[in-house]
Amino acid sequence: MSENAYTPRPEHHFTFGLWTVGNVGRDPFGEPVRSPISPVRIVEKLAELGAYGVNLHDEDLVPREATPQERDRIVREFRDALAKSGLKVPMATTNLFTDPAFRDGAFTSNDARVRRYALQKTMRSMDLGKELGAEVYVFWGGREGTETNAAKDPREAMKWFRDALDFLCEYSIAQGYGYRFALEPKPNEPRGDIYLPTIGHALAFITTLAHPAMVGLNPEVAHDTMAGLDFAHGVAQALDAGKLFHIDLNDQKPGRYDQDFRFGAVDPKGAFFLVKLLEDAKWNGMRHFDAHAYRTEDERGVWDFAAGCMRTYLILKEKAARWNADREIQQLVGALRSRGSDGRAERLTFSKERAEQLKSQPLDLAAIRSEGYAYERLDQLTMEILLGVR
Repeated sequence: MSENAYTPRPEHHFTFGLWTVGNVGRDPFGEPVRSPISPVRIVEKLAELGAYGVNLHDEDLVPREATPQERDRIVREFRDALAKSGLKVPMATTNLFTDPAFRDGAFTSNDARVRRYALQKTMRSMDLGKELGAEVYVFWGGREGTETNAAKDPREAMKWFRDALDFLCEYSIAQGYGYRFALEPKPNEPRGDIYLPTIGHALAFITTLAHPAMVGLNPEVAHDTMAGLDFAHGVAQALDAGKLFHIDLNDQKPGRYDQDFRFGAVDPKGAFFLVKLLEDAKWNGMRHFDAHAYRTEDERGVWDFAAGCMRTYLILKEKAARWNADREIQQLVGALRSRGSDGRAERLTFSKERAEQLKSQPLDLAAIRSEGYAYERLDQLTMEILLGVR
């Protein structure tokens, strides 16, 4: 495979957030280790590395205390940098978690004033996102939750959450923005327990909204992995439902705090099957890296991190193509897909006649019980492709 295949280009749709490469290395136990990188510098460097776009929270670009004049200047300089570099802003979101006002949540705070402030702040951020060309708008409810169930009736919290999303869908429609909204599930951190903790919870909640067609998902590798879930399974369910609007790629050790490691840094096999899923599905969305460099790194290390995320994805994309073309693997897969169905894939659809036929159909249970599935061989062949010996 040519080294060019691993070189990121805009058509690969790789994106980063201002908050990802702009992370200064602060953690709960330590002060920042890197100087802030300006949004303009981030745009220029990501374009140089071959990225497609850059995403942002409102406050990543415009500080909370900025005057209207300062806001206009910052946005103008940022737009000029985008125009010069060719970088796009595909997604925007709102910081509804840093301000102490959001200590009890934003859309689900017990304080109605906070709920109004969250809507006000989000509408202004949606205005900014659309000014920069964003098409997807993400909602991460990092403060939407509790530490004690004595604090809130979760049924009321869901009503408040639903009211907020219905309101903002109507705002997008009224403004002609055409946003697609994407919910980002997470089980915990920074709250003890966060509402809509998994992909399944979010999918169910979307069906209760006034405009369910406008709302989908932005799942993240680390968030499912924190809870010990298989991320590719959740993404597959979102794809099957037509609700994968955006995705956050990173890596994570199960059971730990939200680590946001470089994509593929912890579990290359899991990353491989995720890349294979997205590429086999021909999913046309953004491959967004919501991660950050190790705290050990200086600015050079930040750009090594960004380049590494994209390069790893492209290496795994090539491995997925090799897996799909491998004769022995495909023989095994083909045998599995047609197993027990006379050499063809079978899907059962109901009819009264089919039900009666199925009830009386003889099945060789002795053979079914004794036959293995060759998963050990299939998994070993997968490992050999990943390890570069096949």
